[in-house]
Amino acid sequence: MLPEGFEARMRALLGSEYEDFLASFDRPLCTGLRRNPLKTGFTGDLSRFSLSPVPWCPTGFYYDAASRPGLSPYHAAGLYYLQEPSAMAPAELLDPQPGERVLDLCAAPGGKSTQLAGKLRGKGLLVCNEINAKRAKILSGNIERLGISNALVLNEHPKRLEERFAGYFDKILVDAPCSGEGMFRKEEAAVTDWTEDTNAICANRQLEILTSAAAMLRPGGRLVYSTCTFSPVENEGVISDFLWKNPDFSVKKPDVPYFSPGRPGWVANPAPGLEFTFRLWPHKLLGEGHYAAVLRRAGDEAPAALPQEPAARRPQELTEFCSQTGAALPEGKLLRFGDVCYLVPQELPEIKGLRVLRAGLELGAVLKKRFAPAHAWALWLETLENSVSFEEADPLLARYLSGDVLPSDKRGWTLVQADGLSLGWAKGDGSQLKNHYPKALRRPV
Repeated sequence: MLPEGFEARMRALLGSEYEDFLASFDRPLCTGLRRNPLKTGFTGDLSRFSLSPVPWCPTGFYYDAASRPGLSPYHAAGLYYLQEPSAMAPAELLDPQPGERVLDLCAAPGGKSTQLAGKLRGKGLLVCNEINAKRAKILSGNIERLGISNALVLNEHPKRLEERFAGYFDKILVDAPCSGEGMFRKEEAAVTDWTEDTNAICANRQLEILTSAAAMLRPGGRLVYSTCTFSPVENEGVISDFLWKNPDFSVKKPDVPYFSPGRPGWVANPAPGLEFTFRLWPHKLLGEGHYAAVLRRAGDEAPAALPQEPAARRPQELTEFCSQTGAALPEGKLLRFGDVCYLVPQELPEIKGLRVLRAGLELGAVLKKRFAPAHAWALWLETLENSVSFEEADPLLARYLSGDVLPSDKRGWTLVQADGLSLGWAKGDGSQLKNHYPKALRRPV
């Protein structure tokens, strides 16, 4: 049952389109996944998922829900991210390029952040922020699972970031928290939580977040604002208010014929350019309801220069581990948080005073004159001299994911893979592999 107030409003707005819109709520949900371009060594087969392309996302695919790709070891190895197809649009509209500084300001659970990271190809800096601490941990886990090395995961209020990163970013994504009307078909909680006041409350918060984001964008930079709601107050209304208050910003219209134009006539005193924003309607495409606006800040200046985080000295234990195993490292500089070592982008700014959940790639910890490699490093690695790869259906692979020891003549640290995709560490003694797959991720056999 849809809220009566929502139905009345949409009937008035859509007129003759309303019946088609209403009928879309009876359509089966669209299920989508997005391939991770950072994982290049895959040798398996995804045909049983019955993939078909999502038109607006080159790495996006619809899949057969009955095939349940989330249960496959390929998901654990970060080959893909399960994502609603319309939600793939904002990161495509932002279009980050390798080497740029990119901010995902409202980033949990990580679908759009991981999509942006795939476009950066490990070059540049991706800052992923989430104000909710519990959701920020989920975000950090997804950054790890997809093998991303150049991301800084923060748990901060946008206002605090505004103070630290003025004019610093080339590209910013604001996938704003909203009333979630576009998710009514997918999430019952979105229906039960909706009230007549929800839209206005969300719009006030969205404008505050968008204003903080604008301060962090360099002149000439691009900002994408998106929601998963149909509400004109939260969509065209927020963008119109923002444009009137920030005349150095304007709306840009990339060539995306799959999407419908914004509706300036649905808000009072519309700012110029609202017709160039985008609406994704569930009765016009295979996806849920979304809205997006591509904004550009006037001018053309280099990003602001900030003091950089100083590099730590590489511990001998890490050097010896790399020498013994042949493990590769991404480009960057070393940071240490106690005994734990991270490799971060060379240009990482100072992070003192920020709530940091993940700084680049966690390499591992120095423990009693030895180095214990982190699970994150295994997921980033594409290959290792000492490795074992199992086919997806091999019972030994299921045993590894459940935490069992495996028979093997390998000695020392070994990379365990599924059809060429790195899954985690094991350590051999010549007769068996001791399992180092994280206990929190293990599955029952």
